Amino acid sequence: MMTGRSLGRPFGWLWAAFTISTFGTWLGFDAFRLTAILVLHARPIEVSLLSAAGPAVGAVVAIPLSRWVEFRRKRPVMVTMDLLRFAALISVPAAFALGWLTFTQLVLVSIVAAAADITFRAVSGAYLKGLIPRADLLVANGRFEATTWTATVVGPPLGNAAIGLFGPVTTVVVDAASYLLSALGIRAIAGREPHPDRSDRPQRRDSGLFDGWRYLRTHPVLRPLFFNTVLVNGLIMANAPLLAVLMLDQLGFAPWQYGLAFGVPCVGGLIGSRLAHPLVTRFGERGVLLAAGSLRAFWPIGLAFVGPGTAGLVLVLTVQFGLVACVGVFNPVLATYRLHQTATERVTRTLSAWSITSNAVIAAMTALWGLLAAVTSPRLAIAIAGLLLLATPLLLPGRARTPRPKGRVPSLTPSTATPSHVPPERNERESLSGGIDRVIRLRSS
Repeated sequence: MMTGRSLGRPFGWLWAAFTISTFGTWLGFDAFRLTAILVLHARPIEVSLLSAAGPAVGAVVAIPLSRWVEFRRKRPVMVTMDLLRFAALISVPAAFALGWLTFTQLVLVSIVAAAADITFRAVSGAYLKGLIPRADLLVANGRFEATTWTATVVGPPLGNAAIGLFGPVTTVVVDAASYLLSALGIRAIAGREPHPDRSDRPQRRDSGLFDGWRYLRTHPVLRPLFFNTVLVNGLIMANAPLLAVLMLDQLGFAPWQYGLAFGVPCVGGLIGSRLAHPLVTRFGERGVLLAAGSLRAFWPIGLAFVGPGTAGLVLVLTVQFGLVACVGVFNPVLATYRLHQTATERVTRTLSAWSITSNAVIAAMTALWGLLAAVTSPRLAIAIAGLLLLATPLLLPGRARTPRPKGRVPSLTPSTATPSHVPPERNERESLSGGIDRVIRLRSS
């Protein structure tokens, strides 16, 4: 993880809480799929349903939640979402121990966890903006990003070893406990959070989230960034299961080789996150967004040319490393730039609209590309996604200067403001989630 200048004790508690929950999530990498396969003997279509249900239905469930949290203090909401995820996840090992675990329960838990994750990430952006000075936002987001990629590298191997030694629900217990510890860490942050100003509250009961979409649609800088990141997220996620089929089934790669191809390149994300701040210092936020956002779109097309053997493995490693390094730079800069451009009183509803749309697009494009691969072939479907990604830099905002958003400036003193947690995109933990599913999800959200 990154070191450097201190951002204060409140941020230290926040970062510790984020670190604990992130490592717990990555230790539990694919735990639900493995539980469904090894314990419940689920069929392939059921495993696919389990993967799609969380982001798709969770996004729908999160819509009323986003309206509920908009004008409430953010730290209690974050604690509540952590406790909700803890309760949902811990029910899985409890049911397993009693012999009551069912596939339906796994689906329901994945939906609850996804909805809580979307809500948490939306609230956390507003929370972070009120915790630290504007000039420190990129440093904070860079530390979150570095933590995510570190957990991505070390978490899955340790989690898989734990599953092999102690059983498939072991890492679910660890993941659940990490959310409980995260809630305690956030609760320990000193300072009293003021109640949000309700003067900008939407008049209609259902208009909060839709106001977030309207804000994104009409904002000259956020609009292209929104469409760019949602489309890139969906296309990369659509490729993930197809590449697994191509490498493991058609090209004959061993599972350990497949894991190596996606584990080792995550070091690139750690490197990229450490480079983000010095690059912005030299070239500016917009310049780095344009460069890193464009470069990340040119790597995935290389996956369409993967062949068998060592040469194919080296190609995947190279492509993935380049992609992840670019995303490691892009993500913290995007998170910071998005907060800078969003009016303070609109952060929660705007980030809710962003996350919900991203999750819905992920689910839809994953299903669509699965159908495309069935009609054609996994390699051709990967190539089509790669070609479409080449056009996504056209959606990035230009270099023209745009005015800063109007809105109240939050207090920056820790005694009157409270923190937030999580950079964007676990995702994309996205991850969740954050990612991909999970690495890829986190790269793009």
